[in-house]
Amino acid sequence: MDTTNIPEEPSEMTEEMKSWMEKAFQMAQDALDNGEVPVGCLMVHDNQLVGQGRNEVNETKNATRHAEMVAVDQVLDWCRKNDRNSTQVFENTVLYVTVEPCIMCAGALRLLRIPLVVYGCRNERFGGCGSVLNVAGDDISDTGAQFKCISGYNAQKAVEMLKTFYKQENPNAPKSKVRKKE
Repeated sequence: MDTTNIPEEPSEMTEEMKSWMEKAFQMAQDALDNGEVPVGCLMVHDNQLVGQGRNEVNETKNATRHAEMVAVDQVLDWCRKNDRNSTQVFENTVLYVTVEPCIMCAGALRLLRIPLVVYGCRNERFGGCGSVLNVAGDDISDTGAQFKCISGYNAQKAVEMLKTFYKQENPNAPKSKVRKKE
């Protein structure tokens, strides 16, 4: 994928990129509706959706089932079904996600050689694209390829979805062992 003409700012994004991001927000809403942290993700190769995901951590009780990891699994399945080389597909795939990838996911994206990640809001707790660590851009030997990021598309919407989730009681959270006074 040629990354020389990639916009630097969300305001410079193409209509096609904005359309993919809106679909990612639909995935995030589905996550929120199902009791998950509202993160939605799409992986687009040659203008074709080859993988999508939303957080499934609470449903599966598996802390690695972030939206990006679910989408990666779908891309691998797509490659097997379509007799495509997954390395070549990932190297020419754009990832659209509503929240900055965490350090774990950014590390995986780097190892897969994803060239471009477009995301909504920053992840001040776990962000791997500059908010906490810059896994995307730091010079780290033997860890895949650096990738470009475009951040800030509809960031306020992503933040509001996160706020909605965190205001809810999480039925999957461990029960407190401290008795509340009545």
